[in-house]
Amino acid sequence: MEKANIAREIETLPPEAQKQVLDFVAFLKARYPSTQPTKSARRTRLSAEPFIGMWKDREDMRDSLAWVRGLRQREWEHGA
Repeated sequence: MEKANIAREIETLPPEAQKQVLDFVAFLKARYPSTQPTKSARRTRLSAEPFIGMWKDREDMRDSLAWVRGLRQREWEHGA
């Protein structure tokens, strides 16, 4: 059946059957949600995100591994 003919075919059904068709369509939409992004959803380049570079001027974070080690050490000493 051609897609263009579907609406005409549905219109020829009795009102109760038309309601069943609409219910079935709603069921299918719920079961198979759209995986296509909406028009309002846009991909933003990661480099354009506002959080990128937010710690760039922090001297204490120049060496992030040392910063994390220090943070853990302080927490473990405090918690013990």
